[in-house]
Amino acid sequence: MINEKALQNEASEIARELYGPRSGARTKFTGRLLELCKQVQDKDVLVIHNPGGWGSSRLDRCLEWERSIVEGVKSTVERLGYSPFITQYFRSGDSLWAHLRDSKDQVTAFFQGHYSQAKILAAELKLIDRHFDDLKVVMVGVSQGAGFTNAVMRQLDDVNDVYSIELGTLFLHLRHRRLTTHTLAIDGNGELPDPIVHRNLWLGTRVYTTAPLRWLKYQLMRKPRSFTRCIDLPGHDYNWDYPAVKQKIEVFIGNIFDSKSRR
Repeated sequence: MINEKALQNEASEIARELYGPRSGARTKFTGRLLELCKQVQDKDVLVIHNPGGWGSSRLDRCLEWERSIVEGVKSTVERLGYSPFITQYFRSGDSLWAHLRDSKDQVTAFFQGHYSQAKILAAELKLIDRHFDDLKVVMVGVSQGAGFTNAVMRQLDDVNDVYSIELGTLFLHLRHRRLTTHTLAIDGNGELPDPIVHRNLWLGTRVYTTAPLRWLKYQLMRKPRSFTRCIDLPGHDYNWDYPAVKQKIEVFIGNIFDSKSRR
């Protein structure tokens, strides 16, 4: 059992360091972290999904292939006889205003590799690692979420039980990426080259410039779709059914538990 009082005091101190006098932000951070700690008390693995794009899409609104990866990780952990808890970390709000507000952070991440939210999630994971000796954490990030996941991992050098699965990392993030034995980076789905990873600017530009027209078409047809669903980039999908994706992830997760048993 965790020491709830000690955990609350430590979470409050971390919130003070992160947010200073912003009492509302400190309260929100502490409450979310303590709730997460309660939810993983009887679990073996905490799976954190870092969504692609702006990082604000709930799992049921993500593309089918992105959902399939999270479900595949969950089923693999369960097949090995362990109990997972699935959660998401949102690095932006889900509104136009939130996206505009966070655009500076996105640009900074592209060119410098730093996300302000990465420091926050890293602080949470360090606390969890200190208080849960037998809990393993697996972060799953796709596209821009993969870049964010790696930014978090770069702040966790002294944490042993946090791992990451990073799929389709945007080429702008590659120069900042650091890979260790705790990270599985998949830069291709085994079916087609990923234009987002391999800097196929012509194809990327064509797809993103036609996406608004596709979005408008569905609006006029009264069959609205999210903007994300109007972006069709062949090769930038990592469906769990692709052998090159599934097999690599299954081996990686299996090795996590094998290395733990050998300690």
